[in-house]
Amino acid sequence: MRCLVIYAHPVETSYCAALCAKAVASLRAGGHEVRLLDLYAEGFEPVMSRAERVAYHAPGENEKPVAAHLEHIKWAQVLVFVYPTWWYGLPAMLKGWLDRVWIPHVTFTLPTDGSAIRGLMRNIERIVVITSSGSSWLWLKVMGNPGRVTILRGVRALCGWRCRTLFLAHYNIDRSTPESRAAFLDRVAEKLKGM
Repeated sequence: MRCLVIYAHPVETSYCAALCAKAVASLRAGGHEVRLLDLYAEGFEPVMSRAERVAYHAPGENEKPVAAHLEHIKWAQVLVFVYPTWWYGLPAMLKGWLDRVWIPHVTFTLPTDGSAIRGLMRNIERIVVITSSGSSWLWLKVMGNPGRVTILRGVRALCGWRCRTLFLAHYNIDRSTPESRAAFLDRVAEKLKGM
């Protein structure tokens, strides 16, 4: 399958960097085609400009600032998001990527008759989230787990109706051990190789 890994962490020696490397290696070992979008390394600008917002609903015009990223998500069959959970949700870099790249007329339609948004990303058959969190599973659940909801409900709603999801999280990362981190890396490898 064609797998697009979207990675959002600013530190190249972080545990998230190790998770990203493991994800890419495991997907390739499973025979998948892989493209990596390292948002921090490429200097992606997460802030939508005034000009982009003004052109947001203009077909074609809204694509110009993010054309390369749109090409990647149109190519992909699988989206793999690798990021740290900060303040219970997505890092601003990743949220900004969603704001700027997942635009009308390309990833979804905005009907004028009052009906629901219709997703256009039928090429996406699977969404995977790989994250770490300082909070426990229970506390994130109490907080509503906004990062998980944004991707596995929000983004998924714009994909094919058969799109499957997988959520892998290392909770309590601040109290983790070398053993727990290694075990989670192994879990990531096992799950991705089996796709």
